[in-house]
Amino acid sequence: MSAPSRRLLAVTLAAVLAATTLAACTKEPEPGSALDAFAAGWPGSWGDKVTFVDPDNKTVSGTDVATQLKAYAGTLTPPTVKSEGKPATTKDSATGKLHLNWTLPDGAHWEYSTEVKLTKGKVNGEDAWNVVWQPQIVHPDLQPGASLATKQIKAQRGGIVDEKGEAMISSRPVVVVGVEPRKITNLPALTALLDAAFKSIKVAVDLGDLAERVKAAKPDSFVELVTLRREAYDQIRNDIRNLDGTVFREETRELAPTRVFGRALLGSVGEVTKEIMDANPGKYQVGDQVGLFGLEKKYDERLRGTDGFQVVITSKTSTGTTREQQVYDTDAVNGQPLKVTLDTKAQNAADAALATKTDRRTAIVAIRISDGHVVAVANGPDGGGDNLAFLAQVPPGSTFKVVTAYGVLDNGSVTSNTVVNCPKTFTVDGRVFKNAHDFELGAVPFHTDIAKSCNTAFASLAPKLGPDGLAAAGTALGLGTKWDMGVDCFTGAVSSGGSAAERAAAAFGQGTTIVSPLAMAGAIAAVARGKWKQPILLLDPAPAAVAEDGPTLKTSTLNQLRPALREVVTSGTGKALADVPGGPVSGKTGTAEFDANPAHTHAWFVGWQGDIAFAVFVENGGDSTASAVPLAEAFLRAFNK
Repeated sequence: MSAPSRRLLAVTLAAVLAATTLAACTKEPEPGSALDAFAAGWPGSWGDKVTFVDPDNKTVSGTDVATQLKAYAGTLTPPTVKSEGKPATTKDSATGKLHLNWTLPDGAHWEYSTEVKLTKGKVNGEDAWNVVWQPQIVHPDLQPGASLATKQIKAQRGGIVDEKGEAMISSRPVVVVGVEPRKITNLPALTALLDAAFKSIKVAVDLGDLAERVKAAKPDSFVELVTLRREAYDQIRNDIRNLDGTVFREETRELAPTRVFGRALLGSVGEVTKEIMDANPGKYQVGDQVGLFGLEKKYDERLRGTDGFQVVITSKTSTGTTREQQVYDTDAVNGQPLKVTLDTKAQNAADAALATKTDRRTAIVAIRISDGHVVAVANGPDGGGDNLAFLAQVPPGSTFKVVTAYGVLDNGSVTSNTVVNCPKTFTVDGRVFKNAHDFELGAVPFHTDIAKSCNTAFASLAPKLGPDGLAAAGTALGLGTKWDMGVDCFTGAVSSGGSAAERAAAAFGQGTTIVSPLAMAGAIAAVARGKWKQPILLLDPAPAAVAEDGPTLKTSTLNQLRPALREVVTSGTGKALADVPGGPVSGKTGTAEFDANPAHTHAWFVGWQGDIAFAVFVENGGDSTASAVPLAEAFLRAFNK
């Protein structure tokens, strides 16, 4: 080949190679890249990575698309968006798919796919794929001007029911009393009239800041004062209905049979507070009803159930009305009830008894002896703020002589007829113990020491129990042991060991021993039954780890202890109970010092009648015969009507 021919061939080959290289460097844009960028930037973070046109191929700005996306989403938060597979391409057009995953207010996920059309065009003189913007990208049924919205389907809250399944907590009518600022003509006069009306039905409403609240409120706002049961409102309706400024809302609330019915235990339901919402982000919506305390709060998840949600497309019709098209829904799951052992008759009797004592915190716990079911849990005054009946940690005073007597009778160190001296004072390691009102009985049988509640006699018996004998006796009666009631409770802590003086004090319920009314009701029920059984409150859901029954108590021990406790009522410190209806009452009074001042004492009575064992407690109640025993009498008389 000649030289010119070789040069011509080289030039030709170079031209071919250059053309091939150029073709490789100018790769055609892919519609999938545009679709991926659109999905990644939803609902508006595209910058210049995505371009849009409308179905008529007119340019739409990314800002306009972002604005419309927000409008179409309505009340929903933006979804998670991903592209699905590779778009199908036909020359200058393509069709891709997006997967949308919306998180609804209840945490459920609404997922579906939509189609996205793309067209080939020019951007800055270069080939590019444009997203064809239309509302069907958000949802196939969306049209211009429409939007998505959620509607809550409220679950029905579960109630609290008794053993027969009959409702204790149920929907009951209430009236919310408020004032409307623009309707008030004389605020001081209105405040005085409202205060008098509320006091007439014994409902405490703080109106001290009403002037400030009215001043801060909008003229047409509803300034809420109090929510009254319908029956309470009806008592003062004529007094407050026509006052200048009062306004009212009729609603229903989940309530017990009466305002005080087991309130500290059962709790209440009310509108979710800001504090609860802040502590549980995303869990509640404004206006939700939740348990605020007690069982209603502890078991709120079970009782509330799960609200359902609908997603609807809303749009305006030609006549201006709103049209809704449901596109998704989740069913509401109603709450499950709590089944408890409370007996309405017993609970009402306990509440009525405590209503007579309004100057002290009080508690009554009643247990059915045959099965250990708790039939009444009352706290006072006015239903109680805390569940003192289950949670108090206080000295038992002379009610603990039941435990000491059980211990010394059971180990055989004394019998009920053994003479145990009851002097006015008894000294142990320099510590002087004495009896209430400085009484003395002299040389009397032990059953008389029990009936008359002689502290010095019991202090003298402490050595017969040894360092741990009192704790062992308490354990046999369930005190200080581990229980599972499905609700917080205190089972007691019994003094063990310590100095001789500490053991002497513990023998009559002083020292470091502390209990709750529930624990003492369980202990006296064990004496009446002949075996300790853990008190039961919740039947459904049943607690997971109910304590096993204690050992059977010796008949020889009980045959001495029970008559002595009956003697407390027939001729001892509980004589006021001798004539109550319903059969014989047995039990033990108790006065317990709780600080360095002997004048400061809690008052107790624990006992049983028929199949009901009970404990009565009066905080700082003074002498038990003057405070606790009358409450026990009121309870038994009301229960046996």
